[in-house]
Amino acid sequence: MNQVKRHPPVVEVTEHDLPLHCPTPSMSLWSEHPRVFLDVGQAGAVQCPYCGTRYVYKGEKPKGH
Repeated sequence: MNQVKRHPPVVEVTEHDLPLHCPTPSMSLWSEHPRVFLDVGQAGAVQCPYCGTRYVYKGEKPKGH
């Protein structure tokens, strides 16, 4: 049987998506794994340790924390 490798999705986020957590409410499998908060604002990109979804921040770095 041939197995197809699935690449984790890449999701672009903006300041309106902060604080960012995975899974997000818009994901069809929102209850697939425990909610984990991710700090995408400082690094510009982060990957969920559970599902591998990669989040890329678009826009200016958030001010504050």
